Amino acid sequence: MLFSSQIPLQLTPLRDSRFDNFVEGPNHAVVKALRHLPDEPGSHVFLYGGEGSGKSHLLNAVCVETREREGRAFYLALKRLPRDAIASLEGLEKLDLVCVDDLHVIAGDQAWEEALFHCFNRIREANGRLLVSSRERLSALDLHLPDLKSRLAWGLRLQLLPLEDKDKLEVINLHCVALGLSLPDDVQQYLLKHHDRSMAALVHTVESLQQAALTLKRRITVPLAREVLKKIKE
Repeated sequence: MLFSSQIPLQLTPLRDSRFDNFVEGPNHAVVKALRHLPDEPGSHVFLYGGEGSGKSHLLNAVCVETREREGRAFYLALKRLPRDAIASLEGLEKLDLVCVDDLHVIAGDQAWEEALFHCFNRIREANGRLLVSSRERLSALDLHLPDLKSRLAWGLRLQLLPLEDKDKLEVINLHCVALGLSLPDDVQQYLLKHHDRSMAALVHTVESLQQAALTLKRRITVPLAREVLKKIKE
């Protein structure tokens, strides 16, 4: 058995999501615009990009930046909220910044769409800052409330572009540092060549490699990486 169910491990890195530890790659202009968001009352930004592109990292980075300037910021992860948590939107207009992550999750849900529409209106009327993210570009989102799509179109729309291989390796290495893990160069290259190249999949595989190495008391090598990838694909 490659993994032992008897050894529950907490492998998620405990580090802040900040601008300084975000690998920009081709997204320098996007990061620059988001860095200025705390300075611009009334600004609304719609950020979109594929899974693992760094949207959540950047939303949290803007929150951290705002709080460090003694502002009040709130991060709302829609994919982690139960469907009946609409009441959590009440009063957000009193804050300096509201970040709403994963809008695509509630697309087509009438109750959530209406609640978010009214919430965004209240934030706008209060001259607050709003940052909304989605995997889909605004035009491709299956929103059933035209007013919500119209409201989101009023602000700046920014796209996160995929990272190149050298940037992906930098992300992997930052993740390994947070885990206290040393990943040999040949293993890194093997993962890029033989595995799903999305950042979410690569980061998950790094964590699986660490767990397998600890469980089996083996060094992280290409043969171990091959075993882990085979297990993941089963």
